Amino acid sequence: MFLPMSLKEMRTLGWEELDVILVTGDAYIDAPHIGTALIGKSLLVAGFRVGVIAQPNMHDLADISALGEPRLFWGVTGGSVDSMVANYTALKKKRRSDDYTPGAENTRRPDRAVIVYANLIRRAFRATRPIILGGIEASLRRVAHYDYWDDALRRSILFDAKADLLVYGMGERTVLHLAELLRHGEAVDAVPGTCCIARDARAEYLDLPSFEEVKSDPQAFIRMFDAFYRNLDPHTAQGLQQRHGDRWLIHHPPPPWETQEDLDGVYTLDFERDAHPSYNGQGVIRALDTIRFSVQTHRGCYGECNFCAIAVHEGRTIRWRSEQSVLDEARRMSTHRKFTGVIPDVGGPTANMYGYECAKKLAKGVCDDKRCAFPDLCRSMPVNHSRYERLLRKLRALPGIRHVFVASGIRPDLLLADEKCGMRFLDELAAYHVSGQLRLAPEHSDPGILHLMGKGGLEDYLDFRKLFVERSRVAGKKQYLSYYFIAAYPGCEEQHMHALRRVAAEGLGVSAEHVQIFTPTPGTWASVMYHTELHPFTGEALFVERTLAGKRRQKEAVLGGGAAHRPDNARRRRH
Repeated sequence: MFLPMSLKEMRTLGWEELDVILVTGDAYIDAPHIGTALIGKSLLVAGFRVGVIAQPNMHDLADISALGEPRLFWGVTGGSVDSMVANYTALKKKRRSDDYTPGAENTRRPDRAVIVYANLIRRAFRATRPIILGGIEASLRRVAHYDYWDDALRRSILFDAKADLLVYGMGERTVLHLAELLRHGEAVDAVPGTCCIARDARAEYLDLPSFEEVKSDPQAFIRMFDAFYRNLDPHTAQGLQQRHGDRWLIHHPPPPWETQEDLDGVYTLDFERDAHPSYNGQGVIRALDTIRFSVQTHRGCYGECNFCAIAVHEGRTIRWRSEQSVLDEARRMSTHRKFTGVIPDVGGPTANMYGYECAKKLAKGVCDDKRCAFPDLCRSMPVNHSRYERLLRKLRALPGIRHVFVASGIRPDLLLADEKCGMRFLDELAAYHVSGQLRLAPEHSDPGILHLMGKGGLEDYLDFRKLFVERSRVAGKKQYLSYYFIAAYPGCEEQHMHALRRVAAEGLGVSAEHVQIFTPTPGTWASVMYHTELHPFTGEALFVERTLAGKRRQKEAVLGGGAAHRPDNARRRRH
């Protein structure tokens, strides 16, 4: 069933009121890749009556009032993408399309959607039930953060949204816990995995530099983010607190990681894998093309690229579903009226991290003095593709399944490090699981820029390319590799992008077509670098391209349309 979006649907279910109303910046798609659906169905199975208000009109109170007032709480999310990223390009131009909106026209998601929706609720219901923020936009803006669109530091989103609580990370268990406490009239100001605002600090919590300090001192901002980043693992995290004026942001430690039983339970929920019927006739929702029949096998990523927020939102520890859970989901999908026999993706943030993890990390948490995959892969990481290989083989053998593809990204260094079954996995990948083109993300070619990104060199990509071409030929397949690159990253100058163009052509045998301009997003070390123009680990000054024209030239340089490098442009700095 779909969660109700109208009073009529509530009446059909025999509901006079709702326990929880979820407000989202996306259209309501009932699929396990959509946080609103996943949270909503988890609450529903636990016995709570849940409704959805999707993309409410921000100019009046009719939409936000349509389902009345919930008995327990409002859940507010900007949607599957940070609303500022969804609405603007890296050059700060308004995007015309939105893949999570019917008809794809970008007219329904407001800027800073979480703040807008929370304040909309306050206008319609002044002394209302608790407003709880969640999703990627709230999660990554939970402490003081750099905002690219303001080009300034902003305080925790809790203060601007005037909300009561914030749930960070993958929060379905936290939300269920909150719902149970609220149902029984118990306090919710000390729940793991949440943030709240308080008048007084907590003696046992670690003080972060205050908002006022980080706003005026780049070094304080670096210290703040470092302490924040080091306290994200459930095994070792302290509670955190940050003064904002005369109040405190209280950041409770995260809850324990989900067990495999927890994850399997989430993905057995009954999802329609479709958009709500109220959108019929309003146009295609493009996101459905990729998420409707894709399968998420695991959560988390230990790659820790400095420009990526997955480590902050999902964690640096891999938690994977059981083989049986994934196979059962595929069987259910195969009976869906719109299923054509093709599973477009089986994976996670990095597809070939499924099924293995460092035993020390699982028992004691992440290492404080080193990373799992940078600058080199840690010898303690037991890279083994056998579980993933077996899972893919069983999936493609299921009745009604014609093709099973891997589209969510492969890390060549992991495959090459797997001496036992890496090449066997590559044989199967090339023969069965590539839909004509396999996407890789080397991001750059310059060793210095790659170091700033937290990524290894190009050598593994070059070795992987040779092997992939050979394996594809043996399989009788004409297949290609496509590469993603980043322009205007902190430390990157125009000359680096001209060099990248040559390396792509000569080393990888391609013209660099997939080039995106770096966007500083909250929750990443790269945004810290961009704001401070400092290397956060060495204190070294960094060149940062801040002009839109300069960013554009860097992208054009690697695409082949850039002007010659001009030395006088090389060293613009703010500090």
